Amino acid sequence: MRKKNSEKGVSSLAKEGESMATEGKMNSIIGEGCAVKGTIDVRDGTLRIDGDFEGSVVCPGTLVVGKGGKVKADIKVNSAVIGGKMTGNIDAKEKIELQAGSRLEGDIKTTRLVIDEGVFFEGSCKMSPDGKTNYAAPKIEKDEKEKKDSANAWTK
Repeated sequence: MRKKNSEKGVSSLAKEGESMATEGKMNSIIGEGCAVKGTIDVRDGTLRIDGDFEGSVVCPGTLVVGKGGKVKADIKVNSAVIGGKMTGNIDAKEKIELQAGSRLEGDIKTTRLVIDEGVFFEGSCKMSPDGKTNYAAPKIEKDEKEKKDSANAWTK
């Protein structure tokens, strides 16, 4: 009987965590019914949150927020899979996936973004193909000057 329950749990984790076996080991879980405040610094592997968490997270692997997870934090990870509710900013080097029914209020920075149908997202998104988070503002000084000059040409 135990074997069936554990097999079922593993398969549901893999579905929500996007085949975490290939991304590393899952060594940190905040389970349903738990409430944690503070800073989490995962040195290796994946962090899964199914309970309530408030604070900040640094994880070199993947952060998974399960369907029942509620997170209020600033996140710096390699990739993130959000299935629950989250308020805060996410800086993900590789990828952010917002699953159907999830809610994210905050700014995101990433290389790749996947948003399923039925997601609530309020915030800004900055994407960089090389994974760098140093986003330079585009230079528009010349274009603005040309627009002013052409607008003034009509009034002369």
